[in-house]
Amino acid sequence: MNAPPRILNSGQPAAINGGGGTVTLVEASTFCLSDPLGDIHSGTSQGLFYRDSRVISRWELRLDGQPAEHLTVLTPEAFKGRFILRKPPRAGVADSTVLVVRRRLIGNGLKETITVRNLGHEDTAMTITLFVDSDFADLFAVKEGRNHGGGAEHNAVDGDLHLTDHAEPGRGLTISATAGAVMLPGTITWQVVVPARGRWDTEILAHPVMSHRRVPMAFGDDEDSPISRLKAWRATATDLTATDPALSEVLQRTESDLGALRIDGSTDGAPAYVAAGAPWFMALFGRDSLLTSWMALPLDSALAVGTLRRLADLQGTKVNPITEEEPGRIMHEMRHGPASGQVLGGTVYYGSVDATPLFVMLLAECWRWGAGDQVVRELLPAADAALAWIDEYGDADGDGFVEYRRKTDRGLSNQGWKDSFDAINDASGHLAEPSIALCEVQGYVYAARMARAQLADHFGDTGTAARLREQAENLKDRFDEAFWVAKNGWYAVALDGQKNQVDALTSNAAQCLWSGIVSDERAAELIERLADACMDSGFGLRTLAAGMGAYNPMSYHNGSVWPHDTAIAVAGLLRYRHIAGASDLAERLTTGLLDAAIDFGGRLPELFCGFARTEFRSPVPYPTSCSPQAWASAAPLLLVRSFLGLSPCVPHRVLRVTPQLPREWGKVGLTDLRLGSATVSIHAEGFTMHVHGLPDDWKLVTE
Repeated sequence: MNAPPRILNSGQPAAINGGGGTVTLVEASTFCLSDPLGDIHSGTSQGLFYRDSRVISRWELRLDGQPAEHLTVLTPEAFKGRFILRKPPRAGVADSTVLVVRRRLIGNGLKETITVRNLGHEDTAMTITLFVDSDFADLFAVKEGRNHGGGAEHNAVDGDLHLTDHAEPGRGLTISATAGAVMLPGTITWQVVVPARGRWDTEILAHPVMSHRRVPMAFGDDEDSPISRLKAWRATATDLTATDPALSEVLQRTESDLGALRIDGSTDGAPAYVAAGAPWFMALFGRDSLLTSWMALPLDSALAVGTLRRLADLQGTKVNPITEEEPGRIMHEMRHGPASGQVLGGTVYYGSVDATPLFVMLLAECWRWGAGDQVVRELLPAADAALAWIDEYGDADGDGFVEYRRKTDRGLSNQGWKDSFDAINDASGHLAEPSIALCEVQGYVYAARMARAQLADHFGDTGTAARLREQAENLKDRFDEAFWVAKNGWYAVALDGQKNQVDALTSNAAQCLWSGIVSDERAAELIERLADACMDSGFGLRTLAAGMGAYNPMSYHNGSVWPHDTAIAVAGLLRYRHIAGASDLAERLTTGLLDAAIDFGGRLPELFCGFARTEFRSPVPYPTSCSPQAWASAAPLLLVRSFLGLSPCVPHRVLRVTPQLPREWGKVGLTDLRLGSATVSIHAEGFTMHVHGLPDDWKLVTE
């Protein structure tokens, strides 16, 4: 009997096995994992996934019965790749004369063009076979490495190959091909003769089937194709440039990846939002989507509004211990796969302690970046319900701090961003006992109340504004008293169920700088601790300081480096740039992180190992890290924004730009930055900048 599905997003994902590395392509709700040959192997975690179901579990190309030989892989965009291969040379012959190129494009399915080029002086004959299969496995079964036990019925009809899910006949896959393909159950075969110096091509389409209907696919110049959607998005997004080639490469990859991770809601009329990341999290996530769209505001502020609207639609309205839904709570994760309903009784799970205050913070930030009064008024009830959740359900024991304890044994044991089971521990390495109040979450709550107070001022509700600011300042004082570890000079990562300090030095404390809950006096001491080599790996900020009891640079949350976490720390440090050492540490962390990005081909992964740069000259990959991953992809945008000191307030017609760019960046430009009805361009270098297009009735603040 198959093992039961586990909690939605718990534990470490299975390694994407199959040998030789993994190539990931992603476009909205579709992603593909293969080896560098382009092959997908049965019995591994590889596959083509559509809406959280694996629709292709085997896709192996054979040339006269043999696999091709790998030359290289090119992935110019996140959703397309070229696998450059050759046919193995015949016995006794040194070189091959047959080049094979597989061009793959994904988007609601898969399109693959196979080109065979004969570089020799004689015609060459060969049998080309593509082995295909599907198990229609739920994403969670694959992610956890469990045996799915499912399978497909194969039928070749009218030149197409139809694969149907045994468990759900309405779900399937239809494969068509050109160039005289012979379709048989499990195989597609071509008998070809390629002329000397000539070429042969075939095109293969793999259409997912949902509810007995083929999913419409669009490729090429079709307005719904991945290429056209990315072009349309780029036409409306800010153009970011840099004279530094390394930064320019990273920013270009950021734009491409975020464009591919956008889910535009065209199938259900929902607003566009950003998925968390490939391969395992191509769905709406509360925390991830909120933080990513916050970071991406300089690129596309509409993405944040769409994320807020989508999350407001799914906001909790009742108490359900199984899904951990509560009135006002912002969801953690949404899924669509065939086993989603079995996992936690529904497709939406709410076990997150931080998404709810982050929702309120982002709404006010969108207002500052130009979301109109009508949009803000539409979302204010959701923000107020979120604040009510913070006061009632988030602070269940009434001590003034928001804490979490899972409602059943199937929920996430840790419900902050460090959500692995062993992520919250003290300096000696002992795990914290719930209920757990995380330090950064108190900062988010502080910032959420201050944000909502600003909106209340704008709409003339001075009583609400005063009440929320008083609550925020009281929390700031109580937070400092309860969380500051005076003997060490840092904030405890959490308070446990007995209100004892969980006293490890972690990157969570750096996120408190970002929210502004830290006083200048504490910030000066905290910055000194964060600048120590036990925290600064040379490639970014460690999640847990070397020397702590649970430190392990190869762990998921106890010593690794997460790019989004380092970027938030940098934003926090530059918020306190008036404190000695803050700017220097921010620049050092940023330089290390961007150097790591170049080593990863311009794309920052979800996380990497926290070994010191003095020990290994290149960052060491974490084996099951997601890439592309949304908040890692967006992290460079937050770095650029923070060093620009870019802080608009569109309703007040104020643009603040206080640049202090690292010297190696050279000139940085933001062209066609949309701020409400205004469109401006900013070009900066070092401590100087020029702004073009600012309307006459706006004020430019440069200090």
